[in-house]
Amino acid sequence: MEGVRAAIVIPARYASSRFPGKALATLAGKPLLQHTWQQASQASVEAVLIATDHEEIYRCARAFGAQVVMTSPEHPSGTDRVAEALKHLPWCQAVLNLQADEPFIRPQMIEQALELLEEAPMATLASPIRQWQELQDPHVVKVVLDAQGWALYFSRAPIPYHRQRGARPKALKHIGLYAYRREALEAFVQHPPTELEALEALEQLRALQMGLRIKVGITHYETLGVDTPEDLRRAEQWLSTSS
Repeated sequence: MEGVRAAIVIPARYASSRFPGKALATLAGKPLLQHTWQQASQASVEAVLIATDHEEIYRCARAFGAQVVMTSPEHPSGTDRVAEALKHLPWCQAVLNLQADEPFIRPQMIEQALELLEEAPMATLASPIRQWQELQDPHVVKVVLDAQGWALYFSRAPIPYHRQRGARPKALKHIGLYAYRREALEAFVQHPPTELEALEALEQLRALQMGLRIKVGITHYETLGVDTPEDLRRAEQWLSTSS
């Protein structure tokens, strides 16, 4: 967003239900969190801040040179943690919430999501699903859009449902980042978590249920979020084949 002061906040908690301590897991000799921070630091923003509730993550982030703040352990979602961290960035007008488990995120993707805030209070990205296995995987979040690119729904279920399988699934995979105008983020965290958010464990459903529209940009960059130890092994393979 031209003329708008933007920052990236990376919420990093220790107690992941599927992979405890994954932010500290080693990928190619470095913590997973460090890979994500290094990629984010290449984007055209004024600050990159890590927000955590765990002393070990705090010390790790400081050791590799990141700006990091401690936040409450009581937050129901990463976005709530980002909102607390924004108190340290009073000048920030737009913020991108980047999940700590996105070590292959590209700076171009971050900038694309922030640009969408020109027309939306909240934005994110998606990419085409290319394999049926991804469509069925509950760790891969799917999104369905309207004709103008606004999110209709996000789910861990295979949406849209394919009554007949074609050569390639016609579905979109959500990428783990969210851009907010500051006032939209502040409204989001004032709203209590919703039933759909709790059912799917997807915080973006809170935004949709409260009437906050989400613009979704399509990217063809490949990325791999790390939700499980198996994902970490795939990430190691990805790095070894791309180097």
